[in-house]
Amino acid sequence: MTAVRRAIVAVTNDLVTDQRVRRSCEVLRATGFDVLLVGRRLPGSPPLTPRGYPMRRMRLLFRRGPLFYAEYNVRLFFFLLVRRASLLVANDLDTLPASWLVSRLRRIPLVYDSHEYFTEVPELRGRFARRVWLAFERRIFPRLTDVITVSDSIAEAYRRRYGVTVQVVRNLPDRNPADAVTPVSRREAGIPEDKKVVLLQGSGINMARGGEEAVMAMRYVEEAVLMIVGGGDALPRMKEKVTEEGLDDKVIFIPRQPPEKLYAYTVLADVGLTLDKDQSANQRYSLPNKLFDYIHCGVPVLASDLPEVRRIVKDYDVGLVLDEHSAEAIASAINWMLEKNYKKRKKENLRRAAEVLSWEREKEVLQRIFEKYR
Repeated sequence: MTAVRRAIVAVTNDLVTDQRVRRSCEVLRATGFDVLLVGRRLPGSPPLTPRGYPMRRMRLLFRRGPLFYAEYNVRLFFFLLVRRASLLVANDLDTLPASWLVSRLRRIPLVYDSHEYFTEVPELRGRFARRVWLAFERRIFPRLTDVITVSDSIAEAYRRRYGVTVQVVRNLPDRNPADAVTPVSRREAGIPEDKKVVLLQGSGINMARGGEEAVMAMRYVEEAVLMIVGGGDALPRMKEKVTEEGLDDKVIFIPRQPPEKLYAYTVLADVGLTLDKDQSANQRYSLPNKLFDYIHCGVPVLASDLPEVRRIVKDYDVGLVLDEHSAEAIASAINWMLEKNYKKRKKENLRRAAEVLSWEREKEVLQRIFEKYR
């Protein structure tokens, strides 16, 4: 009888809404691994829903900045050093130093999953922290054997920079996720019965993601409300804009939701927004989770003109791509999509796209990688 092998998966989030990591853990289990998922607990973190494998959230003294990353990696290093493991999975560069060092010391295989083009995020631009992360990346990345990322453009950028083969596993939902949820009522969501719904959702509604422009666009949209579901550092400024512009009756803020509840809100929408700006290589090459959530919930997409997003929207004909990023242009496109009843008009295209763009197909890449270590 073959002994069960353990995989330890590391992230820096609180494990609640990270669907990519949840799906990766399920593939590990299906491949025959015993999984342990490690993250951190935040002051407002909700309780975890049982998943069939143990999860550990560390309480840290620091919540952000250099001291947080240093503390997390020191804690993670000693955690991994003394735990039984046959495989380590590091998610993003902020878990890689500790994971890589333990993998070298203990000769444990390591899989690296880069959820974004980490050193090119706008938050690091012009900062000393970017040079520190680049130093770690340049030291470790060329020595990695199994690397995956979320889009073809990011994979190609890493290949050019480090000469390492990088495989692509996109953040695709399970097939027909909305079928398993009961939509929230319009009353529960605070949506007037005579209004259509424009949705911006995500756990990272941060600066340069188009949130402020979406709010300002509602000055020119009369037949709909904007529902914003999620969290992020842009929300305080967006709420200020709502108050300043007198848009309280047109914009609804709903806190971050667990995935199944997020789908229950998403299916209410008539238009889904993904408005990231082209202000960094990471944003330019991104392929946001919400794009696929909208498609699987039958919601047509209004998107900014980024190459990976444009390819999906155009190839499957599931929405519109903006020529410019102003509030007026966003409003004009929203009004046109609502007037033309895009949700009904693109229903069949959205259904066909959801059949193809599903995790059931995408996970095969992960399965091949994990099976090497069984």
